[in-house]
Amino acid sequence: MSYLFTSESVSEGHPDKVADQISDALLDEFMRWDPESKVACETFVTTGLVVCGGEVRTEGWVDVQETARKVIRQIGYTKAEYRFDSESCGVISTIHEQSPDINQGVVRAKKEDQGAGDQGMMFGYASRDMDNYMPLSSELAHILLQELAVIRREMKKMKYLGPDSKSQVTVEYDDDGNPIRIDTIVVSTQHDEFILPKNNSPKSIKAADDAMQKVIMEDVQNILIPRVVKTLPKRIKDLFKGDYKLYVNPTGKFVVGGPHGDTGLTGRKIIVDTYGGHGAHGGGAFSGKDPSKVDRSAAYAARHIAKNLVAAGVCDKALIQVAYAIGIAQPVGLFVNTYGSARVMDKKGKILSDGEIAKRVNKIFDMRPYSIIERFGLKNPIFLPTASYGHFGRDNYTADIEVFYPVKGSKPKGVNGNGKPVYTKKVEFFAWEKLDYVNKIKKEFAIK
Repeated sequence: MSYLFTSESVSEGHPDKVADQISDALLDEFMRWDPESKVACETFVTTGLVVCGGEVRTEGWVDVQETARKVIRQIGYTKAEYRFDSESCGVISTIHEQSPDINQGVVRAKKEDQGAGDQGMMFGYASRDMDNYMPLSSELAHILLQELAVIRREMKKMKYLGPDSKSQVTVEYDDDGNPIRIDTIVVSTQHDEFILPKNNSPKSIKAADDAMQKVIMEDVQNILIPRVVKTLPKRIKDLFKGDYKLYVNPTGKFVVGGPHGDTGLTGRKIIVDTYGGHGAHGGGAFSGKDPSKVDRSAAYAARHIAKNLVAAGVCDKALIQVAYAIGIAQPVGLFVNTYGSARVMDKKGKILSDGEIAKRVNKIFDMRPYSIIERFGLKNPIFLPTASYGHFGRDNYTADIEVFYPVKGSKPKGVNGNGKPVYTKKVEFFAWEKLDYVNKIKKEFAIK
């Protein structure tokens, strides 16, 4: 018997994602000044207002107002009619120093003994649904909104689009968990009031709203979805059988949006950030947290393990759980669930148990916080790009960035507005998406 599974995504203009991006932009700026910064930033956004709070220990200095406004500007909130725009919104900072009680549990005389910044459990997940080892329903929900944002910024078609949008994709899976068809697509997008009523009568207002709804529906069906499908591999294109249900702005109108339409908070879209409900979630948010917080760094490491296990051929689907005690370096537990999809046999020809796979994973991967941070280069300002459209399934890449501390082998290229020397540093983004442990896994599991 087949079943339906649904995932959602939200755009960078969604109020919760505005908050996430501001928090991660602040984190990046602290890291740009001081890679040892300890940061836990929260952001609240509403009509005409941004409030940033949290705990920070750093040698650097960050202009909170300008950092927040730059993010809002880049997202696209630049019109006064949005009732939340980059130039006029108020920005309040209540950031204060990190508790010494937390700091003493994290910082150690021997850096390898760095303790976890908090207790808790973190999960990583991977499957063969997509080429990037992400679940199909989640990935399609992201791609729809990423493409919608591209269309909005091109300003050639669908010129009425606003920054705030949401998507939802329901996929039909067979009994073995393989996707067999797209069942339902939901797209809700903020828009300008591009068709005005002839007068203020309810009938005229409804006629204008219906006309706008008709245009948006046709544009999503004839512009957005074909552009999305065009980017997909053939096996995924074939799942669009033409019989899927499509709902566009189901309420009939979406002019009031963004932080004016709904308040936004950091960390309120943790399922969008991860796997769209597939696998599991430990409950910890990511954005605004430096990598000493294992909520973030260990979740990245768990995804890295799951992806490399599936890519190596150990299993077709993997869920990894890792758990920590605050101030302790070694995890208190590591769990593997392959959902019965394990392929590797022992010397007696018996499929390895998930427990045995977990033991071998423990041998291959060093899950101490210090090791995770070093493995992925997490003491760099690389986090803002993670704060919209998911932290996983993204393309790994390197880029040159500017930092305000000496970089080995690099001379200052100038000074910033405060007279601080500026250095160029090459860093890696989304390093946890690399398949760099596949060969190690194959060797450990004797996979040819």
